[in-house]
Amino acid sequence: MRNTMKVAKWEIKRNMKNKSFIISLFLTPLIFIFFAVVPGLFSDSDDDVEPIDVFVKDELQIVDEISAAVEQNEFLNWKVQETELDEESVLTQVENSDRIVYIPLTSTALDEGLIDVYTSEDIEEEFMNQIGFIEEPLRQQQFEKLGLSAEELEVISRGLAFESHVQDSDDDKDVSIVDPTEDADFFKRIIPGAFAGIILFSIVISGMMIFQSASQEKKDKIAEIILSSLTPNELMQGKIIGYFVLGIVQVFVWLGFAIPIVIWKFDLPIFEYLFVPELAILLLIAILGYLFFASIFVGIGATIEDVSTSGNFQGMVLMLPFLPFILIGPILSNPTGLVAQIGSYIPFTSPGILIIRLSMLEEWPWIEVLIAIAILLVSVWLFMKLAGKIFKTGILLYGKNATPKEIWKWLWT
Repeated sequence: MRNTMKVAKWEIKRNMKNKSFIISLFLTPLIFIFFAVVPGLFSDSDDDVEPIDVFVKDELQIVDEISAAVEQNEFLNWKVQETELDEESVLTQVENSDRIVYIPLTSTALDEGLIDVYTSEDIEEEFMNQIGFIEEPLRQQQFEKLGLSAEELEVISRGLAFESHVQDSDDDKDVSIVDPTEDADFFKRIIPGAFAGIILFSIVISGMMIFQSASQEKKDKIAEIILSSLTPNELMQGKIIGYFVLGIVQVFVWLGFAIPIVIWKFDLPIFEYLFVPELAILLLIAILGYLFFASIFVGIGATIEDVSTSGNFQGMVLMLPFLPFILIGPILSNPTGLVAQIGSYIPFTSPGILIIRLSMLEEWPWIEVLIAIAILLVSVWLFMKLAGKIFKTGILLYGKNATPKEIWKWLWT
C-alpha cells in the first residue's frame, strides 16, 4: 500500500505541474461560463424593452384585478390601463402606434365566450400565450352570472389535476415521478443528482488520462524501470487513486466557478438542497462507476504501444462511459420502465442510469438500488482483477499494440 500511495502522489504532482492540465482545469469552466453568460449580454432584457401598453375597456369591473396580477408576475412586461374611448378611436391608435394592445372586456364578449384582442404589428407572438392568465378572473365572472353557490364555485374553480402513477407489476405499488411544477422538493432531488453526475463525469474524464499515461510509459520504455521497485498491481492501483484525486480537484475547481453563478442567476439555496442523506448513495454510485471504468482504462492502456496507431477496439473502450446517453430518451420518459431497470443492472450503464433515475423519482425503488450497487461492487472487484492480469503482461509488451485475441489469452493464463 505504501508503494501504491507513492505512485498516486507522483501522478498527482506530475499532472499538477503539467501546463496543459492546468490550462484545461480552468479553461473548461470559463468556456461554459462564456457560452452561458455572454449571449445574455447581447439579448434584449425586460428592463431595456418598452412595456406593452394594454388598454382595457372594462365593463366587467376586473381591471384592478388584472393590474394586480400583472404586477405580481415578473415575466409580464405590461402596463395595464383602463380606457373610456370608443372602439374606433382606440383601434386607430393601435394601428398607428407601437407596442399597444386593446382588449374590450364586455358583457357580450363574456356571454359569447370570445374575447377580441387587437394588437399593433410589432407585438410579439408570445403575447397571445401570456394573455391566457386573465382567463381565470373572466371565468369567475361567467360562474357568477350563472348564479352558482359558493361551494359550487369552489369546486369548478379548483379544476382538475393529473398525477402520474406507474403500476409496479411485482408489488402493485404506485411510483410517483417528480413533476417540477407541483413537487416542492424537486430541487432537493435534482441538485444532489446533478452534483453526483458532475463528479462521475469529471473523475471518469480524468480517468481516461490513465489510458494515455500507461501507454506513454510503454512508449518511453520506462515501465521496466518503474517495475523494478514495485509490483504491477501497485503501479496500477496507484494510477487509479492518483487520477481519482485529480478528478476530485477538477470537480471542486469547476464547482467553484459554477455554484456562485447558479446562486446569482437562479437564486437557489443550493447547499440546503445538496446536503441530504440521499447524496451519500449517489456519491457511492459515482465512485464505483469511476473505479469500474478506471480498471478498464488502465488495463487496456497497458496494451497500447502508441495511442495514435491504436485500432478501433481501443477507441471504443473510451466510449463505454457514455453508453447511458444512448438510452436517455426511454429513461427520461419512464424512469421506472423496463429499459431503465435493465440499464441499472448492467455495469457499463449502471452508474449513469442510476443517477438519472434516482434524481427523477420521488420514492426510490430501494430493492433495485441495492441490487444494482451490489452488482456494481462485484463488477469493480472482478474487473480490477482482470485489469491486473492484463496490466501485468501488457505493460512490458513492446513493439506493437495487443489484439483482442491476445488480451483474451492473457486473462486465462
